[in-house]
Amino acid sequence: MATRRTLLLSGASTIITALLPPRAMAVQRRLKPLKPGSRIRAVNPGTWMDPAIDLQLLRDRCDQQQWHLEIPAAVTRQWRYFSGTDRQRVNDLTAAWSDPSVDAVLTLGGGWGAARVLESGFRFPRVAKWSLGFSDMSSLLLAQWAAGLPGAIHGSSGGMDAQWQRTVDLLSGRPVAPLQGEPCRGGVVRGPLVVTNLTVATHLIGTPWLPSLKGAILVLEDVGEAPYRVDRMLTQWRSAGLLQHLAGVGCGRFSWAENDILPGDFTMEEILEERLGDLNIPVVLNLPVGHGRPNQALPVGALAQLDGRSGRLSLMP
Repeated sequence: MATRRTLLLSGASTIITALLPPRAMAVQRRLKPLKPGSRIRAVNPGTWMDPAIDLQLLRDRCDQQQWHLEIPAAVTRQWRYFSGTDRQRVNDLTAAWSDPSVDAVLTLGGGWGAARVLESGFRFPRVAKWSLGFSDMSSLLLAQWAAGLPGAIHGSSGGMDAQWQRTVDLLSGRPVAPLQGEPCRGGVVRGPLVVTNLTVATHLIGTPWLPSLKGAILVLEDVGEAPYRVDRMLTQWRSAGLLQHLAGVGCGRFSWAENDILPGDFTMEEILEERLGDLNIPVVLNLPVGHGRPNQALPVGALAQLDGRSGRLSLMP
């Protein structure tokens, strides 16, 4: 059976309130859209990638938008199970974020390692850039928003053309269609989006890299975690007081091994409803977000509306 790490890697083609500045609670400011001639730097802050990996489709897609994509050789470097030492990965990210000619930072790979980069000293410069990633890279997206910087997009550079087009539209400042899930708890709310892998964000509790969730619409997803482990993590969030002031919750895709559920166990949907359904806020399940296809992109910090009656998540203009 595939391990959690291989599941994370296969899904990737590729954050306590008192510790945060007030601006981390604000709705995302608008960044200058990418345009022809914009420069994108690829980085790999996590697990090493096969040097033979074919990135031509990504190159072609950026060429079609007339974006200049830079893929340094360092993205396929290897140190044990990481793509370089912690210091090397800190330096890669710092170089990308500090270069004034780089308009967007695209994270490749996945697995595990991005939170170690934060722990090892990477800090976002006081400049906003677009960034794209998900899974393990959720730690960087969350830390970016916790630092008060807009531009983080939870999504993948892979997937089908329609999925990629949504990402292009977000990076280009164009509107995108609402996402449709399944209603669980009714009500209509608005708030800034906080989008993340559940396991990754759980391990940021108590650090300065988990942004304020007050008034937020929290969107969660995960892969390779049995319902009882999701139960355990959501219980930690409840016990830490992190869910009590949310505007709403959207659940993306959760997947697990078939033999992780025994006769008489809770199903995944039952656990999500049982742990989230008593918060007296709208809850939507099965949004097309996270590991698997499609993994529809969502901008962290953007103002959104969650309709728990229809199951729809919409970005506000």
